[in-house]
Amino acid sequence: MRGVLEDINTKSRFEYEDQGAVYIPNVFDQHWIDKIRLGIQKNIDDPSQYSENLSSGKGAYFNDYCNWRKIPEFRDFVFNSGIGDIAMAIMGSPYSVFYHEHVLNKEPGAEHPTPWHQDQAYYPIDGKQMCSIWMPVDPVPLQSTLRFVCGSHKWGWHHPRKFATLKNYPVDNEDSITDVNVYKNVPSDEEIEKHKILEWACEPGDIVIFNGLTMHGARGNLSTTTHRRVLSTRWVGNDARFAERRWQISPPYTGGLKLGDRFLQDDIF
Repeated sequence: MRGVLEDINTKSRFEYEDQGAVYIPNVFDQHWIDKIRLGIQKNIDDPSQYSENLSSGKGAYFNDYCNWRKIPEFRDFVFNSGIGDIAMAIMGSPYSVFYHEHVLNKEPGAEHPTPWHQDQAYYPIDGKQMCSIWMPVDPVPLQSTLRFVCGSHKWGWHHPRKFATLKNYPVDNEDSITDVNVYKNVPSDEEIEKHKILEWACEPGDIVIFNGLTMHGARGNLSTTTHRRVLSTRWVGNDARFAERRWQISPPYTGGLKLGDRFLQDDIF
């Protein structure tokens, strides 16, 4: 882990700040890979009320979040693997706060793509120090990996979208005077592809870290034999503040925070 942190402080953090996403190989060993695989299977076997299972082609796309309290393997990974130190270093923050985890499993033959989107618009979080750390536990070839628009974290804010319908989240707080962000529609696929796209083939234990405002998506899983199982953890730093949104936030947790409050670690997040 020390070598990883040295790499972040000398190289990866600057790539992250410039590009909005960075790939770091060979971060977690087999112990953590096996533990996360077990946790993901527990999640699939016992999904929460927030889970989705979208059938597509010969497979399904499953995702679920906020299960770390009931899945000890996730809790152990978050608080004991050193991943919080990675988040702190990449954000340039004196500390990191775990927000939530997200399981994503694309079965073999699951053709459903992950549409282009940015994460932070879904969350009640303002500030530059918000990142996701995406860790696969299966080999992920280039044609199925996560894709990022280079530098798009500098584009500003975009409307969150429903993955199943591609429709913008419905606005239920049009008169909000505290959410002063200007939200644009997510550009079309054709427009997106005109920009430089970052994508990396990954092995289990590799990680990809990306900013909360970085535009990203993924193709379906074209493999006929291999799942694409991923645990993505979300983190915030010391400039993050609780914010209001004009739509239902996802996940729907506030942790008892009020507008402008700083995020600190608690059992809620």
